[in-house]
Amino acid sequence: MSSSIKFKLSLMMFLEFFIWGAWFVTLGTFLGNNLKASGLEISNVFSTQSWGAIVAPFIIGMIADRYFNAERILGVLHLVGAFLMYQLYQSDSISSFFPYVLGYMILYMPTLSLVNSVSFRQMKNPEKEFSFIRIWGTIGWIVAGLSISYLFKWDNAQGLQDGLLRNTFMMASIASLVLGLFSFILPKTPPVKAGKTGEKESISKILGLDAIKLLKDRNFLVFFICSILICIPLAFYYQYANPFLTEIGLANATGKMTIGQISEALCLLLLPVFFTRFGFKNTILLGMLAWVIRYVLFAYGDAGQQTFMLLLGIALHGICYDFFFVSGQIYTDSKAGKDNKSAAQGLITLATYGVGQLIGFWVAGYVSDMYVDIKATDLALFWNKLWIVPAGIAFVVMIIFLLFFKKETIQTQTETN
Repeated sequence: MSSSIKFKLSLMMFLEFFIWGAWFVTLGTFLGNNLKASGLEISNVFSTQSWGAIVAPFIIGMIADRYFNAERILGVLHLVGAFLMYQLYQSDSISSFFPYVLGYMILYMPTLSLVNSVSFRQMKNPEKEFSFIRIWGTIGWIVAGLSISYLFKWDNAQGLQDGLLRNTFMMASIASLVLGLFSFILPKTPPVKAGKTGEKESISKILGLDAIKLLKDRNFLVFFICSILICIPLAFYYQYANPFLTEIGLANATGKMTIGQISEALCLLLLPVFFTRFGFKNTILLGMLAWVIRYVLFAYGDAGQQTFMLLLGIALHGICYDFFFVSGQIYTDSKAGKDNKSAAQGLITLATYGVGQLIGFWVAGYVSDMYVDIKATDLALFWNKLWIVPAGIAFVVMIIFLLFFKKETIQTQTETN
């Protein structure tokens, strides 16, 4: 890979995740502070990510993979996304905000696959090369968070009072416009031609439904169910972590949340060692336990003497995410077999980011509204009760996995064509 292509792919990844981090982290705070949205209204907005994940396979599998260059579709989606982001910037009510955010997420979620497709097609050895490109996405997310807190100070007390979080959508809109235009000079990535038989993929294969037969395996079924269930506490974090840290008075909350992305990058380096030494089951269990500990730390931490508990809870993001979801991707790949690898990964993605988080966002909104009366009189008690719920859910899921998943040796191998 030439230096020029490496630079283009790295900048693409940086902008892709800068855009997401520029508005999504503070979304819950914006909705509650600027638009005065209720818990269920906030959950409906966050659920647009899940609807985007459900629709994404159709856009990728039925359009991008068949008819148009991936980089061109990426450009068009981000140009339209820039317009929708600008409309979000101008929205002044939840009713006008929702249609635009739904449209945006339906267009944005497919771009996560498209940037990977553009990258992989330029690589001779993706196992070694991709991580050095993908890390720039994590850096982009971190830079967005640090900019909001430390450069522009949109999330401090005065910024929140002045409604400055609205500017996050303008920042994302500008970055989306830049990436949309930049995409047209990315390396050409034409559609992959059909296989030797000339057969087109069925809708069931595009959506990963051909991998349903894997559920006949008891261990995979247990893992599949637990993957859906663990996304319920995950949704609590996405939806309420930033509002929580902001409302209890943690300074530069958005900037401090980037500790989670730094942790994620470091844990990716540790994962292969831990996976090899302790096995898949123990690795997954550690990831689940980290979810329990994180929410307990959130439930009893504060922005005063217990600030270290909040920071530790944020830092656990790497173990929470990598040790469960990345390990799960490795496990799924090993169980799928040569012919069903893509279908199996598609099935897990549809189940987790689609169904699992969709349920999770609704549960989080319901719990928030259930305790809303407490919030007016005792803010600390409100957040304590809210965070105990996902801690309990994560603990139950961990016990289910511990009892019903039997230890097995996971064989991973690199296939050569």
